[in-house]
Amino acid sequence: MQKSVFVAVTGRPNAGKSSLTNLLVGEKVAIVSEKPQTTRTRINGVLTKDETQFVFIDTPGMHKAATKLSEQMIKTISNSISDVEVAILMVDATKKPNAIEEKLAADFKKCGTDVILLLNKVDLIKNKSEILKIIENYSSLYDFKEIIPISVKNQINTDLILPIIEKYAVESPHFFDDDLPTDQPEKIWLAEIVREKILNSMYEEIPHGTAVQIESMEFSKTNKGEDIVDIGVVIICEKQSHKGMIIGKQGSMLKKIGKIAREEMESYFEQKVNMKIWVKVKEDWRNSDVLITDFGLNAE
Repeated sequence: MQKSVFVAVTGRPNAGKSSLTNLLVGEKVAIVSEKPQTTRTRINGVLTKDETQFVFIDTPGMHKAATKLSEQMIKTISNSISDVEVAILMVDATKKPNAIEEKLAADFKKCGTDVILLLNKVDLIKNKSEILKIIENYSSLYDFKEIIPISVKNQINTDLILPIIEKYAVESPHFFDDDLPTDQPEKIWLAEIVREKILNSMYEEIPHGTAVQIESMEFSKTNKGEDIVDIGVVIICEKQSHKGMIIGKQGSMLKKIGKIAREEMESYFEQKVNMKIWVKVKEDWRNSDVLITDFGLNAE
């Protein structure tokens, strides 16, 4: 009998949601950085284990909307928790509950969602007796079905998560191919690889104002007969001054981003990759409904 369970992974920025999704799926399906708002859309990570298919919906970190793009990201979170069998609230155990968790708890109550609380980063808490107080603080927000102190980084108690989630599986056909780890189109995933390298190579606000599109992808052979993928990448930024920073002195930053992105793509394709990158300016694109839709970042 086939079963499936849809799981919304929610929480504030930098709580470790994407790292958890990658760990549970067993493959990298979501990009990771220390910067908030790394995840912009819902990403489905898929794990098929025996008869049960787990679908983890990695959502953007809940935050206060400052642009139209932010509004779409928040709408994505609400849409994601409204129709799942169970949700995960991922929190940083070193931080106290704040307005973000309160807003998520209100959304859970509105939808009547069963929620598992994961207290991440417990490895950073030296006095383990403090964990009981942390659990008490968060328990005042919502009637959680399960509370598990974990560390994604050190894989503490992470083996307890899947068996608990499986209790919520319902009889149904599998919605995705059993051997696929995600439903993301390949070009979207490749664009996300490049954006991750921008986030991890640059600082301050510039990475948040960038979007990436894969304009072309062709499989061919080199003069020596080796397989190669030719990929055309466009990085979009909001200001002319940002373009110069992304390119860097004598192209140094763009070369760095391109090099580490190409290396990951070559590992993904298991063959050589030739990548050409262009940087274009689209003034204030994060407040343009048309461009947000063009870049595939609207909540729908």
